[in-house]
Amino acid sequence: MSTTEYTKVYYGNFILVTRVKDELNHVGIVPIIKDEGESQRLAGYGSMNQGYQEIYVHNNEVNKAMEIVNRVKAEMEAS
Repeated sequence: MSTTEYTKVYYGNFILVTRVKDELNHVGIVPIIKDEGESQRLAGYGSMNQGYQEIYVHNNEVNKAMEIVNRVKAEMEAS
């Protein structure tokens, strides 16, 4: 079993990920953005996930990050 210090808190397209990332940075959380589609493209493979990214935060920041993610998602759904 693998253990990691980071937890995925969001998955979405580039625009939404950028919005969530900016909000996290604003409160001092530095997320890690994982873009497997871009990694596969650079390695010469095709990708079904092109344009979708994942946001990871340190395990100590998950609760605070999820509050922000949920708020941003609610704002986007209300628009």
